[in-house]
Amino acid sequence: MFNLEEIKRESGLSAAELARLEEQIKREFEGDEMMFELHLIRAIKAIKKGWVTLQEALEDGERVRERR
Repeated sequence: MFNLEEIKRESGLSAAELARLEEQIKREFEGDEMMFELHLIRAIKAIKKGWVTLQEALEDGERVRERR
């Protein structure tokens, strides 16, 4: 659907950081590949633009799961 590999390459995040972010977002959107990709792209872009840090993005995902 999206050119996810290019977005990940251009993100400036390490492979380990991307893996952590992907793992968390996958847990939020189990079984919905399109929503997973969309939210991963949004998180990467927000981190790249400096709107949030990686840690803030990871913590936000934890808060979402705790509310469920």
